[in-house]
Amino acid sequence: MVDSNFYKNNGPFSLAQIAEITGAELTDKSKSAEKISGIATMEKAGSEDICFFYDRKAKEKASNIKAKACITNEDLQTWIPHGVTVLVCANPKLAFLKLNQAFYEEYKPQAGISGKATIHSSAKIGKDCFIGDYVVIEENVEIGDNCRIENSSTICRGCKIGNNCRIGAGAYVAYCIMGNDCFIYSGAKLGCDGFGFNTIEGRHIRIPQVGRLIIGNDVEIGANACVDRGALDDTVIGDGCRIDNLVQIAHNDKLGRGCVIVSQTGIAGSCTLGDYVVCGGQAGLADHLTVGSGAQIAAQSGVMRDIEPGAVVMGSPTVPFKDFMRQVAFLQRNSKK
Repeated sequence: MVDSNFYKNNGPFSLAQIAEITGAELTDKSKSAEKISGIATMEKAGSEDICFFYDRKAKEKASNIKAKACITNEDLQTWIPHGVTVLVCANPKLAFLKLNQAFYEEYKPQAGISGKATIHSSAKIGKDCFIGDYVVIEENVEIGDNCRIENSSTICRGCKIGNNCRIGAGAYVAYCIMGNDCFIYSGAKLGCDGFGFNTIEGRHIRIPQVGRLIIGNDVEIGANACVDRGALDDTVIGDGCRIDNLVQIAHNDKLGRGCVIVSQTGIAGSCTLGDYVVCGGQAGLADHLTVGSGAQIAAQSGVMRDIEPGAVVMGSPTVPFKDFMRQVAFLQRNSKK
């Protein structure tokens, strides 16, 4: 069960309400008024819970469901045990998302500004914002409405943050223009110096980083991720991007819309990614590369040259996915000789 110490439970909901929320069809209308107290996994769901079954590989688990109800698709419903009320929909994963959002929500702090926060007199704070303990907001910062700036975070001078944004505890935001509906997780460092040096007479001389970090709308940047500001041009993160924990995005990088960058990926400076590019965990990109829209880069890949739109690549250095699998098969065959 979901722990109510951490998440508010908005239930119970009747099966009729759940059918309406999820767009599912209740197969036994006589059960419409029965109540569901929470969502649980197939293995742990009890007599007051609902679960979801959407993967044929889990059919053995499905046969042991003890939940009051289960949401599944038409093809899989035959695996649900007798006595479990079935709701059928085309996309159980989407139904899970909708019902999860309806059932559970985080406890949200009331709007207000902590007396322990340090806010410069020139800063502009929008309506209904929460500003936590030990937050530092420097001069000429602008923060939109309904924002949540959590404990010990820092918003440096001149930054602009749009409406409905959440800045996690201990995050650092500098040289940044941020859109609406963004979520910056705890410990993320945004707008720090890019890694730029010239070696002159045996010394590494720092190159001033005088660009900005531009973040679009509906962007999420994970815990302890680092996104550097530009050296001269701006670093740009497009609308709808999802950046996982512990990702490094270097100066002057430009990400299009909807990119997904998974944990421990490192993107060197001045790379351009198109729309909806996916980088698997621990992928690494050399500098000044272009990755076309819709390209997919597998985990632990090393990208050393441009990638065409829609390509699926793997390996280090990267090759098309099918070529990589042929290489693996070749090595496996010949290593046994």
